[in-house]
Amino acid sequence: MGINIIYNEDCLETMKGMDDNSIDLTITSPPYDSLRVYNGYAFDFESTSKELYRVTKEGGVLVWIVGDATEKGSETGTSFRQALGLKDAGFNLHDTMIWRKTNPMPKVKTKRYFDVFEYMFVLSKGQPKTFNPIMQPTKLGGQIYDSTVKKITKGKERTKKTFVLNMERYKDNIWDCAIAQNKTEHPAVFPESLVSDHILSWSNEGDIVYDPFMGSGTTAIAAKKLGRNYIGSEISQEYCAIAVSRI
Repeated sequence: MGINIIYNEDCLETMKGMDDNSIDLTITSPPYDSLRVYNGYAFDFESTSKELYRVTKEGGVLVWIVGDATEKGSETGTSFRQALGLKDAGFNLHDTMIWRKTNPMPKVKTKRYFDVFEYMFVLSKGQPKTFNPIMQPTKLGGQIYDSTVKKITKGKERTKKTFVLNMERYKDNIWDCAIAQNKTEHPAVFPESLVSDHILSWSNEGDIVYDPFMGSGTTAIAAKKLGRNYIGSEISQEYCAIAVSRI
């Protein structure tokens, strides 16, 4: 199996050529419901989830970004079904994250609030072997205040203690990110900053990042910029050409 290549084929064909426990990180947004038309292609979720588990290294991570369509007045629940299906395949559901879109498309009035997010299910094969937390500044970082703490005794005595607030903390698991401005023929281009933050969080330089639904190539572009290797699958010849051109 070559690296830094996008294979113009079904992801199941690509994964057949992969060794067990060979992928450090998979990040993808599969076609779901009928929210996007991907040149008429669909995929076998159950077989894909089993193969993704097989090729993922122990401690490797899968980031699965998905939402739900609304059909006949009800959300489909595809997101939750797929998350549970990936658990059935063997993955741990490590974190349920939210991508909140800062520039959502305006919608007509309905009897529900505007949908401005997608789920980012972070799944792992065992416990994640890599976590490089993205930090953000705290509002009161560096400030000093006095408080009291309870002694570890049978009595109710408390002792005074001075605290210095940390300058930084872990980023929240709700990430604000703009929808990518679509300048290609692909119907749903990944925001590069979203992909980059996941690559930084769950992998290290030299690791292999896989996207089984590579689309316009954003995962490969972000991986290359960050010193990771990539493998991609894209069944559409048209989208595969777009990805290669962008890279």
